[in-house]
Amino acid sequence: MRTLIRPLALAALLAGTAGAAAAQMPAPADVVKRWDTDGDGAVSKAEWVAAGRRAERFDIVDRDKDGKITAAELEAAFAAMRQRRGG
Repeated sequence: MRTLIRPLALAALLAGTAGAAAAQMPAPADVVKRWDTDGDGAVSKAEWVAAGRRAERFDIVDRDKDGKITAAELEAAFAAMRQRRGG
């Protein structure tokens, strides 16, 4: 059950669905602040995994392949997911 909950939580976070769910979705900058445990303003792969996210997803979001995810990269991932879902 636990292995199902984490992917579902990430899907909900990244979904950006319309309506009330989208209004409740945290801002990418807030997500980065929460997961950025070393305070460098970005999320490393280790921080990503420590936040309960799958390592292979990190590489998808890290568009410039610098080993860190910024709020801008996370916002781009949110936008891409919204577009794929038609919203």
